[in-house]
Amino acid sequence: MSQSLPLEGITVVSCEHAVAAPLATRHLADQGARVIKIERPGAGDFARGYDETVNGLSSHFVWLNRNKESLALDLKRPEAIEIMHELLATADVFVQNLAPDAAARLGLGAAELRERYPKLITCSISGYGSSGPYRDAKAYDLLIQSEAGLVAITGTPDAPAKTGIPTADIGAGMYALSGILTALVHRERTGEGSEVEVSLFDSVVEWMGFPLYYTEYGGTAPARAGTSHASIAPYGTFRAGDGVDVVLSVQNDREWASFCTGVLERPDLVGDDRFATSSVRLTHRDELHALVDAVFASHDGAEMERRLADAKVAFARQREVKDVLTTPQLTARDRWRTVETSAGPVRALLPAVTVVGQAVRMDRVPDVGADTRSILGDLGYSSAAIDELSGTGVLR
Repeated sequence: MSQSLPLEGITVVSCEHAVAAPLATRHLADQGARVIKIERPGAGDFARGYDETVNGLSSHFVWLNRNKESLALDLKRPEAIEIMHELLATADVFVQNLAPDAAARLGLGAAELRERYPKLITCSISGYGSSGPYRDAKAYDLLIQSEAGLVAITGTPDAPAKTGIPTADIGAGMYALSGILTALVHRERTGEGSEVEVSLFDSVVEWMGFPLYYTEYGGTAPARAGTSHASIAPYGTFRAGDGVDVVLSVQNDREWASFCTGVLERPDLVGDDRFATSSVRLTHRDELHALVDAVFASHDGAEMERRLADAKVAFARQREVKDVLTTPQLTARDRWRTVETSAGPVRALLPAVTVVGQAVRMDRVPDVGADTRSILGDLGYSSAAIDELSGTGVLR
């Protein structure tokens, strides 16, 4: 197996916190980039304080920050900004998700940096973008999900709900990753850097494509339906007699016929006018789901899963999070590794993208300022100079 990674030799400097920017840069680091994470002296990235569930460390932080180096800098100090420019002079990518205009006030705005370092790729991640009436609004994940309409279509008929993971942050992080990789390809071809902008709001609105089209051209928004679907039936969670929850997704007439014959053992339903096509099945969803509920309640989960598999009808087990930790699919594919942290080794999943023959990077999760001395040493600072900066509060 090759021991090189595709982004080896790429240096990323990131003024990052929370989820969106750290997710983007962690994926860059997974692929071999050197990621220098700039943190506030002392507390560091505020995501470090979200919880203490991973042996005293934050679950969010452990998830998002392996393979990185941490440099503690007080960016309000001129000496720290000088260090930033020394780093950026040799960097390939600068990422920031600071508050609106904060980077510009520090002299680290995209326009200024692009003029000073023409080959540098800058990536700015914001809540609502660099213009518009919401430009300066607070932009936490729940707020973005609400403004983008995601909360309105998630949940049950009785109550809307946010998603159980930070969808807006993850979406923005992945689009930032995509934009940075695209900019690296562009620079390889032209020698020019790029200014990449990503907003959490735009990311979620893009993912709302189906509901937006459905609403604009259908006249009404998709209904909240729990695990059911606004335009497909039978679809969603059905409970077997032993309490096992099985999730169905019958998406075409061929599967419907197989489902009736092989799973419900009711071939007469195939030609029933109430269920003959997808649209009429949706109209009669309550009747249809009552029929399905009755069959599932009469058998255990293993029997229903056997019937579904034999009939080649799409299904899944609705699992609790604890069950995913031990799911045989991850175990059989050897998807777990161990990464080091200051609280000891913890389990971590391999990157979602697998490249055959490529090495896998699963390095430590850094403490705040763990690499300050080595990074400044690489810039030519002596131990005495580093001690002096540390003593004045510029560093940790």
